[in-house]
Amino acid sequence: MSACSNCSVREKAICQSLCEADLEAMSQMGRRHTIASGETLMWQGDEEMCVGNVIEGVLKLTASTSDGREQTLGICYPSDFIGRPFGRTSSHSVVAVSEAKVCTFPRSAFDRFAQGHPDLEHKLLQRTLTELDRSRQWMVLLGRKSAGERLAAFLLDMADRLGAEDAQGHARFELPFGRQDIADLLGLTIETVSRQITRLREDGVIATPDRRGVIVLDRDRLFDCAGE
Repeated sequence: MSACSNCSVREKAICQSLCEADLEAMSQMGRRHTIASGETLMWQGDEEMCVGNVIEGVLKLTASTSDGREQTLGICYPSDFIGRPFGRTSSHSVVAVSEAKVCTFPRSAFDRFAQGHPDLEHKLLQRTLTELDRSRQWMVLLGRKSAGERLAAFLLDMADRLGAEDAQGHARFELPFGRQDIADLLGLTIETVSRQITRLREDGVIATPDRRGVIVLDRDRLFDCAGE
């Protein structure tokens, strides 16, 4: 694999606290994978064999009931950490929503490495608490918000996680998946997603210059639409 020092998400991932020597040691443990859209990286209930960082793409965390019903628990973007260190089994599945690249480490080896690097353990704790906050927000989004509020909140999250500022100071990003995927993630129909996007565009809150491109023209209004 490429050296960790050249990783595109190094400055945002948990590895940012490591010196060059420790990065090299961690690099020796790691392995890069490309995961196709729809492919499962980790299965709910299986032994937790690996942990890692998302390098590119988007993945979702899901849990299933005994009769096959599936619930989305959250979304993972580049620099997010996946898997459960110091755990035996996975409480959820990790599935690629778009084609994704991940850097994974054997869980047992990563656990031993983290125990010898307090700064890395501290980053893990911070990341865990952040993920807990996001999970609570996701519960509110799916359980209490209207269709319009769900979509607006989802766009705000992607603007924060994936967006780059354009020449006019607006957040601009590319949707990493299609409208059907958005509908599935938010528990909506594709028709509802399309209507809500059209409404936001006609109200001047966002612009959609192409099929996947989104520009947030009025962040304050999008924030209000999200019911925040």
